[in-house]
Amino acid sequence: MLKLYNTLTKSKQEFKTLTQGNVLMYHCGPTVYWTQHIGNLRAMVMADFIVRTLEYLDYEVNLVRNYTDVGHLTSDEDDGVDKMAKAAGREKLTPVQIAEKYTKIFEQDVADLNIRQPNVKPVATGHIKEMQGMIQTLLDKKFAYQTKLAIYFDVSKAKNYTKLSGQNLEKNISDAGSGEVSDPAKKNPADFALWFFKTGKHANALQTWDSPWSDPTDKADGQGFPGWHIECSAMSKKYLGDTLDIHMGGIEHIPVHHTNEIAQSENANGKKFVNYWLHNEHLTVAGGKMSKSEGTTFSLAEIKDKGYSPLALRFFFLSAHYRSKQNFSWEALDAAAKTLKKLQDHILEFKKISAGVCEDISKVENEYKFNFTAALEDDFNTPQALAVLWEVVKDDKMLNEEKLHLLFDFDRVFGLNLKNIKPTEAEIPKEIEALADNREKFRELEDFEQADEIRQEIELKGYRIEDSPLGRKIFKITN
Repeated sequence: MLKLYNTLTKSKQEFKTLTQGNVLMYHCGPTVYWTQHIGNLRAMVMADFIVRTLEYLDYEVNLVRNYTDVGHLTSDEDDGVDKMAKAAGREKLTPVQIAEKYTKIFEQDVADLNIRQPNVKPVATGHIKEMQGMIQTLLDKKFAYQTKLAIYFDVSKAKNYTKLSGQNLEKNISDAGSGEVSDPAKKNPADFALWFFKTGKHANALQTWDSPWSDPTDKADGQGFPGWHIECSAMSKKYLGDTLDIHMGGIEHIPVHHTNEIAQSENANGKKFVNYWLHNEHLTVAGGKMSKSEGTTFSLAEIKDKGYSPLALRFFFLSAHYRSKQNFSWEALDAAAKTLKKLQDHILEFKKISAGVCEDISKVENEYKFNFTAALEDDFNTPQALAVLWEVVKDDKMLNEEKLHLLFDFDRVFGLNLKNIKPTEAEIPKEIEALADNREKFRELEDFEQADEIRQEIELKGYRIEDSPLGRKIFKITN
């Protein structure tokens, strides 16, 4: 039985889909104004692990992950400037060029991390009409109102507005910020913008569209751009319908973005918006939040420049539960890279001395399969699932072909590309071979102290020895 921790109910619940065997899932994608740091990429890996798990458990998943290329201001509320416009000014490019540049980088990053593509990747600027349609519905139903500066959602009309965050409204405003207060016609401080008009502080907005709303007294033409929150509501409705099985995003979205999505979607559509809300925790550095100003954000390009494989970073991410904070350090990444290399070496050894891949699962120790599945069904418990994987690796009673079958089966979820591992062709220097031969002589004489000293000397020179019943193996030590 699959159980998920639902932020909405603050508890683990049995997972029941709207349609048997099918999952409708929406995942908040990037705002493409900058290279995504590895904290953002951790969220993408965790979502990928969850989708792979659902498919492993025989669900068919329809995943939608969006791109925000307009409307996301520098604050999560209705304050500041549009992030795309800010990036355009910074780099002397148009917002379209900024979006293209950083979407391309993001796509390469997710490919390097072996994150599979969603079913649909909607772009906000491609769905303006759908957003305007939902806004008009909210106006017609009196859940929204128009001022000269914007169209706002009236939170006083929304039942249980803060049910996701669990806060009272005053506390929610305090945590999220003061909200947009520069509009004197705004009814409540917590009311949020559905549409900004090209006037006031947004008079020079770079991306605007015609709208059906105008002010005859000011002869305004309705030109403007959407608020950030309405984007996800409109795009999820178009591709997944009024009610979703799962909506996933970072915990920072709970008090503002996801709270507002619920309010506008449920009041526009007249139906429950999402049955299960999943939220991933942050990746920290030195125990604190990643910060550009303090130089504590890292891109995947920087990870690769240090000589680490993107799959080593993926493996590092999988060592922690998606709802747990995870602290990044180069030492922790180095340890993950070495552990992944050890796993890969085992796979190569099993391949070399096996009779092939076992095709009959009935011949495999089914206890491992059961325990692995149980870990996945416990709110996607990645550390426990990895522990089961290592139990398989270390089981001396199993045939190697049985181990390979299980490990490749488990990797359908981990996404570490274990099936395609190939031995490195690095040539072992004669000096290292000679030292290894000398070590072997001391082992035969049972002078293990001297043999261990030679092993340490070999490691200092950048190589390591592994002993097996079939003889020694020498490997070059890499990050």
